[in-house]
Amino acid sequence: MEFKDYYKLLDIDRTATAADIKSAYRKLARKYHPDVSKEPQAEARFKEIGEAYEVLQDPEKRAAYDQLGNRWREGQEFTPPPEWGAGFECTSDGASEAAAKDYSDFFSTLFGNFSHRGASTRIHGEDHHAKIFITLDDAFHGGTHTITLRSPQVDAQGRVVLRERSLNVQIPKGIHESQHIRLAGQGAPGIKGTTPGDLYLEIHFHPHPLYQVQGRDLSLSLPIAPWEAALGATVKAPTPTGVVEVKIPPGSQSGRKLRLKGRGIPGEPAGDLYLALEVVLPKADTEQAQQIYQAMARELAFNPREALEV
Repeated sequence: MEFKDYYKLLDIDRTATAADIKSAYRKLARKYHPDVSKEPQAEARFKEIGEAYEVLQDPEKRAAYDQLGNRWREGQEFTPPPEWGAGFECTSDGASEAAAKDYSDFFSTLFGNFSHRGASTRIHGEDHHAKIFITLDDAFHGGTHTITLRSPQVDAQGRVVLRERSLNVQIPKGIHESQHIRLAGQGAPGIKGTTPGDLYLEIHFHPHPLYQVQGRDLSLSLPIAPWEAALGATVKAPTPTGVVEVKIPPGSQSGRKLRLKGRGIPGEPAGDLYLALEVVLPKADTEQAQQIYQAMARELAFNPREALEV
């Protein structure tokens, strides 16, 4: 995926005001409109200009985009930073259909959870949405966390600035990936003193060094020795709630999965923990180890490629 330098596409500085952005867009849109332009690749340029304007004219999208900094260059290979968008407060959690259809993969990846804020007949405040990251341990034990959220505002000069606020949030035991926590009254203020909107926190997990998360289920790669795989064995395996003993069936191969029922994220029902066996070979870095491997080659009539008929 290629990085899009939206400021370069509109030929403006990063300090441009809302008026500067609108003026630059109108000028370029007239120049590259496919119905009238004679410029090469006018239609493609027109779409790029429209995409850049879609981001920079919207305070929320612009503030999020600016968090990437200025170290990226137009066309450079790009991967979103880890935990992109965490703690960023916006007014919608749905992407517009036009954005998903007409704009680049770069736009869809970064701004799939943003959309236009159209006119609303609601008299109470808008709901806000934010993505936060917690640890897997939080899902097993719960607890209270202080989170810091950032939301964009337009200052008197028409520039986007970020406002920060901190909230104490109760993380319930058993919460899972993509679940929402609703904080009543923590959204936008209501009109003329009416009820404020709510804040919805979308939960995600920090990457864990051992476990992969799928819903309430967890998976873990469990290394075993060749003789444990061939003969069977009882080995120790970690779980989020402590070490357990696991029976390895004789004749196990790499990739075989063992299910530990109820050892996943707590809930009704609790998730499971899946152990993916990984047969690890000892190194043949000593004369004795090499002799053992040579003896196995002589004594065992074994061809792992027999099914391939080669």
